[in-house]
Amino acid sequence: MIAVISFTVLLIGVAMVVLPGPAVIVIPLGLAILATEFVWARRLLEKARATIARRDPRKKKVRPSIAHDQTSV
Repeated sequence: MIAVISFTVLLIGVAMVVLPGPAVIVIPLGLAILATEFVWARRLLEKARATIARRDPRKKKVRPSIAHDQTSV
């Protein structure tokens, strides 16, 4: 039963790639449900998480700023 529900959620997410909807949320949700039953889905979900973590724009590397000497003014 879990496999049927999770494959349905996953297929709806794949359809949302071309249809309007939050495919970026629904596809990982379907994979997370599948991961409770199947090892291959767990591995795929871990790879997706790693890819998202590498490409997260909020985690930009901060360049050290040049300190300006205020006393020489």
